[in-house]
Amino acid sequence: MKVVGISGSPRKGGNTECLVRESLNVFTAQGWAVAEFFLSSKTVYPCAGCETCVDKYACVINNDDATSLFDELIRCDAVIIGSPVYYRNVTAQLKAVFDRSFAYKHNELLMGKPGGAIAVGRGEGGGQSNVLMIIYNYLLSCGALPVPGEINGLSARADKPGDIMLQERRLMQARTLAQNVMKYAEKLRAPI
Repeated sequence: MKVVGISGSPRKGGNTECLVRESLNVFTAQGWAVAEFFLSSKTVYPCAGCETCVDKYACVINNDDATSLFDELIRCDAVIIGSPVYYRNVTAQLKAVFDRSFAYKHNELLMGKPGGAIAVGRGEGGGQSNVLMIIYNYLLSCGALPVPGEINGLSARADKPGDIMLQERRLMQARTLAQNVMKYAEKLRAPI
């Protein structure tokens, strides 16, 4: 089985990447294939709004990393998506991924696949709940099944890169989110 982990952070090695990777480690330990798609080292251009994809079922933008991501998502069994909070929203980089996936709606990109959400903000009430809602809304729009972590998605508070690695409770919550997503994926794939 395969999971795709997406970090919407443009900051390499940032707290969002750390939590997404912590989640993915749970899948690796269980023998899953893992694909990391970290936007700190990938390029996804924003949607041009041309609507060519409505008739052609393909995006005309083909000089970035979006196609490889969507190919992975079509073939995966589960997804974990994380974003830092940028002005009470997901990052522009992650929003570009969300917008560009419209071109793949005919492929039922994530139909019936479980997914989890991670949000990292600088302060308490810094917009993490908004970001979790936006990620889960995206998952629902793609036909995915949003899976909770310990409570909802994982909401964390961290500032400087690597701060989150000192928060054992948040690392444990990342692992719990992964375990829940994995449990649903395995039940969905089990023969009836």
